[in-house]
Amino acid sequence: MGQDPFILTDVEKQYGGLRPLRVRDLRIPAGAVTMIVGFDRPSAEVFINLVTGATLPDKGEVISLGRSTASIVNSDEWLTFVEHFGITSDRIALLEGMTVAQNLALAFDLHLEPVPPETMTRVAALAADAGITASTLDTRVSEASPLVRAQVYLARALALNPAVLILEHPTASLSPEEGSEYAEIVKAAAGRRRLTTIGLLMDERFAKAAGGRLLVWQPATGEVRARSPLKFW
Repeated sequence: MGQDPFILTDVEKQYGGLRPLRVRDLRIPAGAVTMIVGFDRPSAEVFINLVTGATLPDKGEVISLGRSTASIVNSDEWLTFVEHFGITSDRIALLEGMTVAQNLALAFDLHLEPVPPETMTRVAALAADAGITASTLDTRVSEASPLVRAQVYLARALALNPAVLILEHPTASLSPEEGSEYAEIVKAAAGRRRLTTIGLLMDERFAKAAGGRLLVWQPATGEVRARSPLKFW
């Protein structure tokens, strides 16, 4: 995937906001943790669609995993490409009436009542990787704490062994204490798997705890610059 699997150059994308999404020059190296502060929810969704090839920029070029997204020519090729990404987002629906284990099993099997033993073995390993305790697996998602829900999103993102983990506003529903704990969980899981990790967020405390490089995106200009030293809002 090369030294810079993500390179966005002079990108613009209209999406119904006050201004188009602009990214002038952004390079994210393979295997790195990169947290980008400044994206609200709509712009984060547009950014994700651009780097996963779901949409193309109106201007500029997006190099993703070492290739131009414009070179993805059909839906079959895109479906193969997008398997490289694991995305945590509360836009992803969870089965509220089912257990944590059943929600994780859905990544592997459609048989959920009961979950087959061989699938439960995979679920248990996946849950442990996302910091979910065995005692939590039987909890209904509707009754789970915000932190456990965040862990379920993380586990679902990791389930199919992606090369890239994208965190979309990972602490939007978490308290500061939960956010710090979740950052350590994400950092450990991404480190074990050596994932390229991209955070799109407004929470600099989480960004610091998750480690890696902290960048600040300026929506008006599209400039992306390093934050040094860290300042907290």
